[in-house]
Amino acid sequence: MEELLGGGGMGNILMIGAIVIVFYFFMIRPQQKKQKEEKKFREGLKKGDKIVTAGGIHGKISETKEATVTIEVEGGMKIKVNRSSVSMSYSSGDTDGVDELQEKK
Repeated sequence: MEELLGGGGMGNILMIGAIVIVFYFFMIRPQQKKQKEEKKFREGLKKGDKIVTAGGIHGKISETKEATVTIEVEGGMKIKVNRSSVSMSYSSGDTDGVDELQEKK
């Protein structure tokens, strides 16, 4: 009878360990992988890349520095933003109306 009531200590420890392992592989590891990919993407930005910022501003990189990039938007305006605010890049034809910026220059 005592085995039924007090023998679950090792089983509880194994169950908690299994939950931690599942949590790591389904939550923590994918997030770390995504962060590494984003860091690599931002480090690889170069002059001429077409980008979209986290605020939704579309433009073309005209200058890069260690922590910032200067982007040229429609009308020849230049905006300096942090590299961390660049959310994605795109190629010609991926978005509507963005290619007009390149054709005007």
